[in-house]
Amino acid sequence: MRLTRADRSPLGDWWWTLDKISLLTVLVLLVIGVVMSFAASPPIARDLGLANEFHFVQKHIVFLIPTLALLIGMSMLSTRQLVRIGLAVFGIAILGMLAALAFGAEVKGARRWVDLGFFQMQPSELAKPALVLVSAWLFAEHAKRPDLHANLIALALFLVTAGLLVAQPDIGQTMLVTAVWGCLFFVAGMSWLWIAVLGSAALGGLAMAYLFIPHVTSRIDRFLNPEAGDNHQTDRAIESFVEGGWLGRGPGEGVVKEHLPDSHTDFLFAVMAEEFGIVMCLIVVGLYLFLFARFIRAALRQDDVFSRYAIIGLVALLAMQAAINMGVNLQLLPAKGMTLPFLSYGGSSLLSVGLAAGILLGLTRQTARGRKSHNGFGRPTASQWRWSLQRG
Repeated sequence: MRLTRADRSPLGDWWWTLDKISLLTVLVLLVIGVVMSFAASPPIARDLGLANEFHFVQKHIVFLIPTLALLIGMSMLSTRQLVRIGLAVFGIAILGMLAALAFGAEVKGARRWVDLGFFQMQPSELAKPALVLVSAWLFAEHAKRPDLHANLIALALFLVTAGLLVAQPDIGQTMLVTAVWGCLFFVAGMSWLWIAVLGSAALGGLAMAYLFIPHVTSRIDRFLNPEAGDNHQTDRAIESFVEGGWLGRGPGEGVVKEHLPDSHTDFLFAVMAEEFGIVMCLIVVGLYLFLFARFIRAALRQDDVFSRYAIIGLVALLAMQAAINMGVNLQLLPAKGMTLPFLSYGGSSLLSVGLAAGILLGLTRQTARGRKSHNGFGRPTASQWRWSLQRG
């Protein structure tokens, strides 16, 4: 079947209004993730005594099927449909987090997973993009009807999510969600007093976590004073960058990954550095920056307040998560188990980024449908640049 610009079918409308360059960039990142799975996961399979050393590679590819289906499906929805799906996903994710606390197995001192039989689901991964989407909608509604106080509902949903993350406990994800929600709160034009209160509460929460949660205390102490404890994983990660140099040792030639317990998830960036070199790492960083900048550019074109908020919030989520992962690999941040978006192994993580990317593609597709939101040169208008600088 051939699609033409005159085609007004749902498929034709989707194809001709889709930001194909952003979609291609996402697909390139997913393909790099598969290649890196071949490089990083066999040592993990061998350490676990699995007969098939490509066990995690195969699972990674299988996870890509629902991820791509979710990505494409979400990108085809209207703004109203995206909000409805976001509300449903958020509700299911919150119930899943409650189920994980009540019935989930404890792994490394945390209850974060729900056993679905065919794989272990981490509901908090889906809660993140859903919270951003729902909060963006509520902030947009507050902008239209301040008397509804929808911003207070958004605050309540954030507090519920953060509370459940702390209960697991998952302090790293709590800080990520807080930072992203705070960014959205700022963009939505809330008062500086509220922003100061949120920032103070976040710093206070981090201080409490340091004082009363042993593994948080240990990680921060080891980061501030590397000689005070065991920094095996982060030391091996830095060694990977040194061994790989600019061009890497070659595919499959890495040796440091044999000593990285989470080489296929949290420390995939380090494996990339050893086998494909710093140049490849810079290419991946460039792809991230290009993708995020393209989405932000689309946000500035939007007349629809909800779409603008949601795009910025989801970009902040993906960008911060990528920055944290790479920062840990480079010993710029304390160790934190956080995956690299689009690349790392993990069914829940892939579904989460598929959901986020699908929503972003769907919202930016709305821009292509109606060109009222930007001038004839395809750039944000002066009024939209002024919006981006306004606060209050």
